[in-house]
Amino acid sequence: MIFVVIIVVLLVGYTLFNARRRKRGGLTQHILNDKQKALLAQHIDYYNNLSVDDKAYFVDKIEQFLDAVNIEGVGLEITDTDRLMIAASAVIPIFRFKDWSYRNVTNVLLYPDTFDKDYQFENSDERNIMGMVGSGYMNGQMILSRAALQKGFSKNSGKENTGIHEFVHLLDKADGATDGIPEGFLPHEYIKPWVQMMHQEIGRIQSGHSDINPYGATNEAEFFAVVSEYFFEKPEQLQAKHPELYQLLTKTFGQDPANY
Repeated sequence: MIFVVIIVVLLVGYTLFNARRRKRGGLTQHILNDKQKALLAQHIDYYNNLSVDDKAYFVDKIEQFLDAVNIEGVGLEITDTDRLMIAASAVIPIFRFKDWSYRNVTNVLLYPDTFDKDYQFENSDERNIMGMVGSGYMNGQMILSRAALQKGFSKNSGKENTGIHEFVHLLDKADGATDGIPEGFLPHEYIKPWVQMMHQEIGRIQSGHSDINPYGATNEAEFFAVVSEYFFEKPEQLQAKHPELYQLLTKTFGQDPANY
């Protein structure tokens, strides 16, 4: 009888545990080992700045992402470092979004280096694309350059991170329009100030009076992705030089990385 009770208790405990995991986004098949966690600490500064509890939560979200999204190499063999950098690029922008996951990407293709508009990375004179979110028949796909991905997490990356840039495009796209307006994340009362500030800053970039990457002046969607890179890569600098922009981004992402 006692044996039966123990079995029942264990089964109930296991069921409750699984229910919690499902509530967070499903059973995790990818469990990071100590070596992989060491790779996170080696390459991802954002992870190193987190508290002990937040590091555990970050690892959990990395595992959930690796469960949900397939990562393939094109012309290269995928390594643990590749997978962790891609997953970190995805998790960093959504770290404070409870129970949120990317529903608009199922596959990430990693190329050795830059590629052209036809997705070619060899024998092309127009290989200048570092990352791309697919559309049309490529919908649900993301392509990243390994060289650009690694540079984004290097110690001398500056304000740029291609992986974060592309996943922010997916966040932007989540409300149905890739327009640089994060309506699904920024509280409604801040939408108008965001749009006004975005257009003002694009004008400053175009006139050469801003330190934001000139690519941000391409259009509103690129502006949002570019300043998000800046926000996560050089938060103290963005806060000092663009305090109002920084504050709106803290409200968008629910994060204050300058004060971690």
